[in-house]
Amino acid sequence: MKMKIYAYILVMAGVSYVIRALPMTLIRKPIRSVFLQSFLYYVPYVTLAVMTVPAIINATQSPVAGILSLAVGLFAAWKGAGLLPVAVLCCATVFVTELVLL
Repeated sequence: MKMKIYAYILVMAGVSYVIRALPMTLIRKPIRSVFLQSFLYYVPYVTLAVMTVPAIINATQSPVAGILSLAVGLFAAWKGAGLLPVAVLCCATVFVTELVLL
């Protein structure tokens, strides 16, 4: 059992290294494709959103509170609110929604 864990860690480290090292070794010229540049520009944002949105919904006792909090936060950020006001609004939304629902 202990050897399997080391094998898993070794495979994971190898895959992580290859994913990071392969683009540096294969792509030596500047990327001229506008589509590829825009795709690579937005990858970190999409990855963050894919990890964050389910966590927001599942972090509350009721998924309805999470969804409502997400909607309020998106609306407040869209209207230009800063990070602290958006966080306070989201927390207040979850608090009030869970008081009403539960």
